[in-house]
Order: sequence, then C-alpha cells, then structure tokens
Amino acid sequence: MAAFNLTLSGPPTFILNGIPGLESAHIWISIPFFTFYIISLLGNFMVLFVVSKEQTLHKPMFLLLCMMAITDIGMSTSVVPKALCIFWFHFKDITVDGCLTQIFFLYMVSTTQSAVLVTMAFDRYVAICDPLRYATILTNTRIAKLGLVGLIRAVLLILPESLLLRRLPFCANRVIPHTYCEPIAVMKISCGDTTVNRMYGLMISVVTIGLDIILIGLSYGLIIRAILRISSKKAHQKALNTCTAHICVMMMSYTPFLFSVLTHRFGQGIAAHVHILLANLYFLVPPMLNPIIYGIKTKELRDKVGKYICSM
Repeated sequence: MAAFNLTLSGPPTFILNGIPGLESAHIWISIPFFTFYIISLLGNFMVLFVVSKEQTLHKPMFLLLCMMAITDIGMSTSVVPKALCIFWFHFKDITVDGCLTQIFFLYMVSTTQSAVLVTMAFDRYVAICDPLRYATILTNTRIAKLGLVGLIRAVLLILPESLLLRRLPFCANRVIPHTYCEPIAVMKISCGDTTVNRMYGLMISVVTIGLDIILIGLSYGLIIRAILRISSKKAHQKALNTCTAHICVMMMSYTPFLFSVLTHRFGQGIAAHVHILLANLYFLVPPMLNPIIYGIKTKELRDKVGKYICSM
C-alpha cells in the first residue's frame, strides 16, 4: 500500500470514529459528556468571575485557583466539543493540522495543570511550615511567574511531540479509533517506525508527571513532619483542612491519567472502548469536580460565590 507523509503529500483528514463497539450507544454516552462539560464550564467560569470581581480574593491561593480553572476549561474544551460532534452529527473528519493542533493544546494544557498542582503543594507547604513568611515568599507576582514557567515548560515539552507525529508516514488506514486525537492512537495507524515517538512520549510522562508527583510528595512529606510536631489536636485539624481540597483535586487529576497511560501501554488485553472511556474521564470528571471541591472547602470562595448566586 502506498504510504503518505504528513509533511508532503498526505490526505487532508483523519477520521475519528468515537468509541469503537459502542457506536449504537453514542447518543446515550453524549448525555453525560454534555452534562459534565456544561457543569465544568459554569463552575470554572464562576470561579474566574468571582475572584476577578472580589478584591479580597486577590491572593496567591485564589490566583492558583484561577490558573486551575483556566486549565480545566482548556482541557475539557479541547476534547468534548469534537466528541459531541461525532456523537450527535457524525462529523468524524478532522484535518491533519487540526489533529496535531488538538494534541498540542490538549497535552500542553494538561502538563501546565500538573505544574499548577505542584505550585499549589508548595503554597500549602509554606502556609503550614512557614506561615509568618507566607506573604513575603508567595506574592501574586511570584505565583504568576511560576505559572508562566509551568506554561513554558509545557510548550517546550509538548511541541516536539506534535512535530515528531508530523514526520510519521501513514498508509491507507486513516481511521483513529478514538473521540479525540491521542498520540498513541495516531502512532498505531502509522506504517512507519514509531520508536522515537514512543520513547519521547514515555520520557514526557516521566519528566512531567513523575517529577511533579515526586515534588508534591516531598512537599507533603515536609507538611506531615511539621504537623506531627504540633501538639494541639485543633491545630492538627486546621492544618489538615488546608490541604484537603488540594489532595482531592490532585488524586482526581493524576489517578485517571496514570491509569489511562498504563492501560494504553501495558493493558493489551483490555477492550478498546474501556481505554477510550478511561481517557475521556480524565478530561471530563476533574474539570467538573475541581471548582465544586474548592467551592465547598474554601470558605472565602464559598461565601463570595453564595453572595453572587443569591443576588441573581
């Protein structure tokens, strides 16, 4: 079969066929997709609106919540609209450039979010272990710079992945068995050698998620050590409460991602639709629940959101 190269004479589109084996249930599957997406948008835009309007919330912690909200919106928006077009209207075609652009923005945003989670862990460490210097160590400007560093890191790591995919030759098969362009799924339909792509993808996972989890673990190790030195049970509880929301968000963000990556790379016996559903859950559930968790666990934010809701 004749092969084509994306940089030269490749056909203009790929075909995303949604969730293989569950085509007859696409309409039903679209209901939670759409519902989760709308709740995610409402929750995260509410966080951005309230923090921007309330001068008392212009603090490092709430700036980090805004960064998290932006990455949540970016992640879900990179996936859900196209998935709904497949489910509702059978619009399965996606241009090659569109596919590579989706890969870039989707994984750039998720990598940036991982950096935000690391910064949040550092924020909690300073708040508990060095509270008297919190205001001088973590200023809004410093938090903004850390967010920018996380964004730059994400761009520098993810851009080569898209460029490496562009170099791959593809044969007659242009069907991607997925709801969105996913690097491993794209590599599987290539008729060329994908060793470099796979090695680079693994390296990204280790450098970003692996390193970030180690840094978060180090922060919480120091936090636990500081908490154990406190004799007051009330102080113990207060210190733990300041970390609860971040721990919940972190678990929701990393667990489905790691499970999806591991099943893609090593779970060859798992059905394709299970792979795809797990991958989609990573971009659906955390963006929906993150603003809810922070709204419930952060009293200042909860009170301000309640004020705006009551005034409507």
